[in-house]
Amino acid sequence: MKKRLCTAGAVLGVLVTVGVLPAQASPATRPARDAALPLGPADLTETRTTTTLQPGVTLTRIVRGEEDPAAHWTVEVSIPGGDTSPDPDAPPTALKDRASADELAAALERDGFRPRVEEVTTPEAADYAGGTLGWRVRVGSFASQAAATSERARLRAAGHTGSAVYTGWDGDAADRGPWRVDVLTIDPRRFRGSLHASYGPDLENRETTSQLAEAAGARAAVNAGFFVLDPQAGAPGDPAGVGVYDGRLLSEPVSGRPALVVHDNGRRTEISRFTWQGRVTGRDTSLGLNGINRVPGLIRNCGGTAGDRPTSLPLHDVTCTNTDELVAFTPDFGRHTPQGDGLEAVLDAHDRVVGLRSPRGGPLPAGGSSVQATGSRVAELGSLARVGDRLSVRTALLDERGRRVSPAPGTDIVNAGPELVRDGRLHVTPATDGMVRPGDPSFYYGWVHKRNPRTLAGVDAAGRTVLVTADGRSTGALGLSIGESARVAEALGLRDAVNLDGGGSTTMVTDGDVVNDPSDAAGERPVGDALLILPDRK
Repeated sequence: MKKRLCTAGAVLGVLVTVGVLPAQASPATRPARDAALPLGPADLTETRTTTTLQPGVTLTRIVRGEEDPAAHWTVEVSIPGGDTSPDPDAPPTALKDRASADELAAALERDGFRPRVEEVTTPEAADYAGGTLGWRVRVGSFASQAAATSERARLRAAGHTGSAVYTGWDGDAADRGPWRVDVLTIDPRRFRGSLHASYGPDLENRETTSQLAEAAGARAAVNAGFFVLDPQAGAPGDPAGVGVYDGRLLSEPVSGRPALVVHDNGRRTEISRFTWQGRVTGRDTSLGLNGINRVPGLIRNCGGTAGDRPTSLPLHDVTCTNTDELVAFTPDFGRHTPQGDGLEAVLDAHDRVVGLRSPRGGPLPAGGSSVQATGSRVAELGSLARVGDRLSVRTALLDERGRRVSPAPGTDIVNAGPELVRDGRLHVTPATDGMVRPGDPSFYYGWVHKRNPRTLAGVDAAGRTVLVTADGRSTGALGLSIGESARVAEALGLRDAVNLDGGGSTTMVTDGDVVNDPSDAAGERPVGDALLILPDRK
């Protein structure tokens, strides 16, 4: 049944579709944009409500399935290293080898509990073989979270740790839902507004997606890239990867990871992978930079330069370190540059050195900038920078072939990962993008394999930019695994798609209202940046 409603306000129209939509076609015949989402059994009811927000911009709410009576609450018990573990001193985790899981199960039985040891297998991805991730140990089957939490308290009293979890979040293909997905579509043929990324007043602080939308007068918005959350990992709010805003590179890439490239006219949206180069040049010589607008020594999500520990390759949700760094700062970072041991060359608006600070950190001159050095690089900067001299700071993005990329004004690039769809086919890249941690299957289990709130973005074959949020971490909205995210993007007709920051960050705003259900207990989470759809100002 289809019904169209015309209204007199800003909403131009609503189209509601109710029923069981066609099942997804085989890969040889890619599904149309209105094909059913490939979630749960084919007989699930799916409703779609489409609202026109402004010419060229629609919002579609998709609700699929219903609460599954087979799903239940349980307690997932953390598995310690144990006598039989390859690493007996390892901290407790959700997954371990079978021997460690059996050892814990035996201890639980001695304490009067009835545990289950379950093998966890995960699908293969484009760059990851999949298969058995490990074994988990669970206790009980409960109708409510409160009952599971009560059992967890009994386990803790017996010396065990764990968490109450809902089995609908496990990712079983037979689950019946429900799922709630919101889709913003920008059709460049009719779009006369503008599409931008915003980090707010400065890079080092966080704002909610709704605050960023309100400040810009945006009609709609979603959260965007990954960012620093913990002050021990850098400046909270700082992009944890590439950040280009209005054509200016303000945060360096996590080397080789994917990013979403958008333009203010809503055309030519693309997914690309970047590296970068940066140098500071003085009268006699030049020095290579390690970073832009971030706390020296802390590289969130890794993927930096040689000398970083434990790796210079991407490693998601890990903060790599390097005691010897040279980092450039622009006024976009914040009111003060980071403080600490080392040396800072302070430049005025004409790139002339007006001061050398040690220890480093402090305000910048109007229109000015700075370069900070730590460790062995202090001597290098000290030899290069003299008060009164000019220093030239140059940075460049490079594409996958090593070619220089020069974003024009009106171009924004936000960090992302993993890739989901490439050239119309599933192409999920967790290993390349640092979501596979050697020796730590629990991270992959929680971040990739299990269902979570997700934010996705991409472009379809008609050149339409598509921004997607999926609610999760509740019994009323299960969320998506990364594999399911890719299949949803494909079912929505995306030619290329990528995963943005998700979890508690997942937020969609339209006309000043948060239209999804953010999963943090405190409500909407402040984020690093957001993608904003602005109205036609002509």
